[in-house]
Amino acid sequence: MTTTQPAHTPLGSLPPREHLRLGQIDTVLDVVIPVYNEESDLEPCVRRLHDHLSRTFPYGFRITVADNASTDRTPEISASLDETIDEVTAVRLEEKGRGRALRTVWSLSDAPVLAYMDVDLSTDLNALLPLVAPLISGHSDLAIGSRLARSSRVVRGPKREFISRSYNLILRGSLAARFSDAQCGFKAVRGDVAERLLPMVEDSGWFFDTEMLVLAERAGLRIHEVPVDWVDDPDSTVHIVRTATEDLKGVWRVGRALATGALPLDRLARPFGDDPRDRELTGVPRGLARQIMGFCVVGALSTLLYLGLYSLFRLGVGPQPANAAALLLSAVGNTAANRRLTFGVRGRERAVRHQAQGLVVFGIGLALTSGSLAALDAAAGDPAHGTEMAVLVAANLAATLLRFLLFRAWVFTDRERDREQGRERQRERKGRDGGDGRDGVQDRHTAVPDRPAAVREHPAAVREHPAPVPGRHTPVRNLPTPTPDVQHPTAAPHHPGRSPR
Repeated sequence: MTTTQPAHTPLGSLPPREHLRLGQIDTVLDVVIPVYNEESDLEPCVRRLHDHLSRTFPYGFRITVADNASTDRTPEISASLDETIDEVTAVRLEEKGRGRALRTVWSLSDAPVLAYMDVDLSTDLNALLPLVAPLISGHSDLAIGSRLARSSRVVRGPKREFISRSYNLILRGSLAARFSDAQCGFKAVRGDVAERLLPMVEDSGWFFDTEMLVLAERAGLRIHEVPVDWVDDPDSTVHIVRTATEDLKGVWRVGRALATGALPLDRLARPFGDDPRDRELTGVPRGLARQIMGFCVVGALSTLLYLGLYSLFRLGVGPQPANAAALLLSAVGNTAANRRLTFGVRGRERAVRHQAQGLVVFGIGLALTSGSLAALDAAAGDPAHGTEMAVLVAANLAATLLRFLLFRAWVFTDRERDREQGRERQRERKGRDGGDGRDGVQDRHTAVPDRPAAVREHPAAVREHPAPVPGRHTPVRNLPTPTPDVQHPTAAPHHPGRSPR
């Protein structure tokens, strides 16, 4: 079977989204069903899904059963379905973990739209076509089913309802996530996005979904949400407490990586629009919401540092020297933190200039706060320490707003960040291409250097049948255990077939 896909792009930012050329693609959709010891549910699930897609999906499709080291009759049933249904492929992995199964199968798939769902089919299948349609049309990069949308209809117990809503509330508060349902087992992603996104996702268990969505959202990719009808599976054996603990650890790890700028999210960036004129626009603010959030966090910590230093210096000197010394020290730390965390400028180049510009901004803030203290002293004569602190807090709020505007428009401009990112990409290309800096079209399995070892070593997988069957994807058997990788630790032994929430 020959499958034609859009040409792969170099390891820069993603190209504009385009409608898939469906006439040139035999298999448009690959639906993965990760399973572990699901001998009773697997065959009814696959046959029901196959019947639904045959009747309602207008393009070529494939159903891939990803068996995570099952010890019951699940492998036999998977092989039987593979032999009897042309559109079904069975994959065997020797380690557990839903994230590991999805990463491995999606990385090997040639379909331009990749999806997955839980084996219990808790989600109404009528939502499948609305889920993948925005990805086919080029409107969105990822799509998720949401059980928490207003128009969703959900049947489940109060315990799971409370856990699910609490978890998504934690994501909103800690990682600023805007999607409504992170763990619904009903998601899809475009193949070109998965090619860049999957190597950045470290988790191999239940947190895989959340990490993938958070990184995609932070990179500016569009996530489409579909309200779904969902009925809880009362026979689910997922260990909720252990899963929740692992998820909280994942939230901390991802939050720390985002705060320190350790993830190359610029690889996932999309142009401003699909019109070529939009890509040439200059002066369009980028990442404003993220910058405001980072600046507020840095500003709050700087304010606490400033107040602590001011109170310490005030024990030995007057209010004006104490204010100047505390503001100077906190301003140096504030500039360094905003340079790295808020505006994403790394390296030592131009660091001295940025600090000098930050000192100019400091001078403006010093004039504002010192003027406030002078006005207070003239009005009250000998004000109380608490009054001084209240006036300084108000003056610092005004100085903080002015500092952000100056940082964004003068110190750390978009042009400055573009130069820094361009130099970083050039260094990556030189290291990847042997020093010549060329950035040509790359193969799907070598485009991202940190792709999992299992994918690098088995680009075509181990197959049972040497000759492919015309018109269908060749079945994959007994996929070898992935080489241990520090970026993808072994997940806890959860069941990958059902969602814990």
